[in-house]
Amino acid sequence: MSAPTNSRLSVIAAGIVGNVMEWYDFSLYGYFAVALSHHFFPSTNPALSLLATFAAFAAGFLVRPLGGLIIGRIGDRHGSQRALLISVVAMAIPTTLMAFLPTYEQIGIAAPVLLVSLRLLQGLSAGGEYTTSIVFLCERSPERKRGILSIWGLWGSVAGMWLASALSEGLAQLLQPDQLEQWGWRLMFALGSFIAFAGVMLRRHLKPALLNQNKTSQPLRMVLKHRWPITKVMLLNVASSVSFYLLFVYVVSDLETIDKLSAATALSLNTRVMALLLILYPIAAWISDRVGRKPLFVIGSGWLVLGAWPIFTLLQSDSLNNILRGEVGLVMAVAILAGAKNAANVELMPGEVRNTGLALAFNVAEGWIGGLTPLAATWLVLHTGQPVSPALLAAVAGLITLITCLGYTRETAFTPFIH
Repeated sequence: MSAPTNSRLSVIAAGIVGNVMEWYDFSLYGYFAVALSHHFFPSTNPALSLLATFAAFAAGFLVRPLGGLIIGRIGDRHGSQRALLISVVAMAIPTTLMAFLPTYEQIGIAAPVLLVSLRLLQGLSAGGEYTTSIVFLCERSPERKRGILSIWGLWGSVAGMWLASALSEGLAQLLQPDQLEQWGWRLMFALGSFIAFAGVMLRRHLKPALLNQNKTSQPLRMVLKHRWPITKVMLLNVASSVSFYLLFVYVVSDLETIDKLSAATALSLNTRVMALLLILYPIAAWISDRVGRKPLFVIGSGWLVLGAWPIFTLLQSDSLNNILRGEVGLVMAVAILAGAKNAANVELMPGEVRNTGLALAFNVAEGWIGGLTPLAATWLVLHTGQPVSPALLAAVAGLITLITCLGYTRETAFTPFIH
């Protein structure tokens, strides 16, 4: 029996708010990477300091597959309502603590150790949030609307990042640069606790029956049995993951450290481009419901293969207009790929391992590959001396997804789910 419409809308709203809150918290670390590098990883070489900061950023992503499996297991045994509530609380705790974390100057080596520990807890909780929400939305969508309805889970994630970027930009306009670096960044993490409270309240009042998604245990042997679909979904997500974290994590810091833009200017560009992405997401998803997932995979990944080098050349320009053009070029690829992948992730996964399998596949692509991308990009620039060298990461990622799509992936937009 279907749920009443108003109840279903409440569930979707709670799912979106959870993603907004989770990714508001998670993205602040990337936006304030330069300030955090000075406070927690001080070095006479700013590039090495930033490299250490992105290594800590990557640590949170490395545990995301484990977090996805843990949260998924809780959902299998106790229902998705409890799993999603635990996820949002687990994200709120480290974010609040980040606002009060002592610096290296105050407590020495304990400061970066505590920072990495909080990042690990954030990564564990984030690993279970997104995949649970898109499976829930996609399974309850009509066949020809799975793309447009499931995209709202991803939209909520980016809305959280946009909110963090917009508020950070506003704070950067109000404060002097030294004030922002010394203590202003702490205000943004403290604000996350209020957003978390709203998410917890919404999820506490959801009816468990609405989130009762096949509460069956998925043992590891069933995941291993379907290792090829899981691997395929992982490879299809490589291009979008790498391009997304290049654009919204690495480039923000790159514009400050290499292009020497102010934090306010870099965040202003980031906020505009992210707002554009929020508009493009539902458009791309709507198109995928009509022409299929594969055409968008081919266009988006091909865009990266052919356009990565020109895009990163624009990003290193002295002209703000050219930098903005470069960011728009990259965001187009991100949007096109998202329009295809969001529903395809669920459609390609066999029903008996849909939650656990997708959690594993997506979090390996997003967490291990995407999460390591800012670190890899920083390392490339440091060791090659070429600011455009991260284009290689985008091009290779695009090629991996393109080959997987053309050679090994069937069209799923117009067919029933695999059961």
